[in-house]
Amino acid sequence: MTENTAEHRHPLAPLTPEEIDGLRAVVDAEGLLREGTRFSYVALREPHKSQVIGWTPQQRLPREISLVLTDLNDLRLYDLVIDLTAEKIVERREVDAVEEGSAPSFDEDLVAADPIVKADPRWVEAVRRRGVTDLDKVVVIGLSAGVFGYEDEVGRRVVRALAFRQDHPKDSVWAHPIGGVVAHVDLTGGSVLRVVETDVTHVPEQSGDYLDPAVRGEYRTTQKPISITQPEGVSFTLQDGVLSWEKWSVRLGFNGREGLTLHQLSFADGGRQRPIMYRGSIAEMVVNYGDPSPTNAWQNYFDVGEFQFGRLANALELGCDCKGEITYVDAVVADDFGRPKTLPNAICIHEEDYGILWKHTDDFSGTSEVRRQRRLVISFFVTVGNYDYGFYWYLYLDGKIELESKATGIVFTNAHPGGDYPYSTEVAPGLGAPVHQHLFCARLDMTVDGTANAVDEIDAVRVPTGENNPWGNVFTRDITRLRSEQQAVRDAHGTAGRVWRISSTESTNYLGQPVSYVLHPEDSPTLLSAEDSPIRRRAAFAGHHLWVTQYERDELYPAGRLVNLNPGFGGLSEYVRQDRPLEGEDIVLWHTFGLTHFPRTEDWPIMPVDYAGFTLTPSGFFDRNPTLDVPPEKSPGHCGAKTSAEEPGSCSCA
Repeated sequence: MTENTAEHRHPLAPLTPEEIDGLRAVVDAEGLLREGTRFSYVALREPHKSQVIGWTPQQRLPREISLVLTDLNDLRLYDLVIDLTAEKIVERREVDAVEEGSAPSFDEDLVAADPIVKADPRWVEAVRRRGVTDLDKVVVIGLSAGVFGYEDEVGRRVVRALAFRQDHPKDSVWAHPIGGVVAHVDLTGGSVLRVVETDVTHVPEQSGDYLDPAVRGEYRTTQKPISITQPEGVSFTLQDGVLSWEKWSVRLGFNGREGLTLHQLSFADGGRQRPIMYRGSIAEMVVNYGDPSPTNAWQNYFDVGEFQFGRLANALELGCDCKGEITYVDAVVADDFGRPKTLPNAICIHEEDYGILWKHTDDFSGTSEVRRQRRLVISFFVTVGNYDYGFYWYLYLDGKIELESKATGIVFTNAHPGGDYPYSTEVAPGLGAPVHQHLFCARLDMTVDGTANAVDEIDAVRVPTGENNPWGNVFTRDITRLRSEQQAVRDAHGTAGRVWRISSTESTNYLGQPVSYVLHPEDSPTLLSAEDSPIRRRAAFAGHHLWVTQYERDELYPAGRLVNLNPGFGGLSEYVRQDRPLEGEDIVLWHTFGLTHFPRTEDWPIMPVDYAGFTLTPSGFFDRNPTLDVPPEKSPGHCGAKTSAEEPGSCSCA
C-alpha cells in the first residue's frame, strides 16, 4: 500500500519500546540528556477526543509523548511534549518546582536516604538509644515528604526516612519499626536536615514472617480443589488492543502513571455500537494517616502521582492471581532513565460466572425460566511499598460497569506508645498500625450516546402526609440538574440513596426519555483531615465524592500534573474555578471512593483483602432488558434442573 492508503495504528495504541527509544533519542538530540537526567510521567499524549472519534485507519494523527525531565544536578524540571513523527520537541516549559511541585519519587530515592542517615551522628545516637547498634540490620526507607512549611526544604528534593530492623534476610521489616525517630533528609545536598524524636523508644520484637510455620501454623488440609474450565475456550477476543466480549467493545491502554486505562467502551444495541465511556482510569489515590505523632503525622502518600504506580504492576500468575481461562497482556513503560521496560502479564483478562441474571416462576403461565449472569474481568495489581492494590473492572451482560479496588499487603507499622492510644491499633506486642484512609479517584470521561451529556443528582425523598398523601406512604425522587462545575462538587448521601445520572441531551429511548447511565457511589468517608491541614490543600480532590468538569484534553490528574512536594497547586480545585457550564457539554466525572481503615489484629501480619468501589448502571439507556436474548444454560445434571431430549435444562443455583 502507498502512504496515502496505508492503515495506521490507532491513535490510542499504547507506546511501544521503539517509540520510547525514539523519545530518548529526541531528548538526547536536543541536548537535554545528561548524567543527572531522569524521566517521569512518560505517557502517550492522547489526541483530542474529537480527533479520535472521527479517526479512520487511513488517517495519521501526530504521535505525541508527554513527560517531565529532571536534572538531579541542578533540579531544573521541564514539562515536555515530543512529536515522535516529527522527531522534535513541540512543547517545552520549565517548571517552577517551588510553586508547582517536583518530579515523582525515583527508584533510587527509596534507598538513597540509607547511607545519608547512617552517616549522621544524631540519627545513629537516636537508634542506639533504642537498643539498635548493628546498623547492617537496619533498613532505612526514604518516603515522600509532603509540604509542611519547613523553609530549609524549599527547592530541594526531600524525603522523610523511617528505619526498621531486619534480623535476617527473610524477616519482615514491618514487624520491627525503630520507634519514635524520623529523619528529614535532603537528597540534593546529601544531608540530614533534622532528626525528630518522641518518647517512644522501643523496637517491637515479635516476628511478622507470615511464611514461617512458627507464625502461621501448619497449612490446613481440608480444602478440595476448585477447577474452573471453559472446554470450548473463552467468549472474548483481543485484537489490536480492542477487547470484544458479548456486546461490549473496549480498547485497552496502559501507562506508567495510572496503569490500566479503558478507552471507548461501547455496547452493541439495535445494530450499532453505542458509546458509554470514552476513557476510564484510577487517576490518583492518597493514603493519609491520622496519627499525630511526629513520626507519622506527615504520612500522606499519593501512590499514582508520587510513585507512578503503573510502573509497579505485578507479573500476574495463573492459578494464583487469576483462575480459569486467562489471557494476559504485557505492558510497556519507561524507567527513570527513559528506557523501555516491559511488564510481563501486567493485565489479566478472564470471564467468570456471577450467579443469577434473571429468574421467574410463573404460576399462571406455567413457565419457569432462569438465566445466569457472567462478567468480563479486566484487572491489574500493583505493589507500593507495604501495600498491594488490585483494580478490577467488571463488564456485565446487562450493561453494568463496575470498578472494584482490593487492598491487601501489610499495614504500615510503628512502635505503639502503649495504653488506649486512639490513633493506632496495637496489632502485636508493642507494634502499632496507625489509622489511615485509602482514597481513590476514578476519572470517568463519559460519552453516553455521544459527547453531549448532562448530570443530575437524584435523592430519594419522603412526601409528608397530606391531601395528596393521605396514607403517608408516598415517596419520590428529588432531581437536581448540575449546571456548572462549581455546583457539581458534591458528596454522597446514603440515607437519601443519592446517585448521579449521566444522560444524553440529544438521544432518547423509545419512550422519548433521555438515555442515561447512573453512577452509584459508596457512601464512605471522604478525606478526614482538618479543613486547614496541609494535606487538604494537596488532596482537595479527596474532600468530595464527586466533581464534574468539562472535557479538556490535558486535565487528567485530580491532584495536578506534579504531585510530589506540591504545596497544593493545580488539580481539580483549579479546574473547577473556571466554573464552565456542564449541561449538554462533553463532560468528565471524577469519583472519590475508598476505605477508612482502623486496623484490626486480624490485619496482621498480612492483611486480608478489603474492598471498595462503585458501579455504573444503564437507566433508560436500553428500551427493555438487554439480556432477553441470553440463552438458558445447558444443564450439567445438577442444581435441580429438569431436562428432556427436546429442551436443554437450565440451572438455577445462585
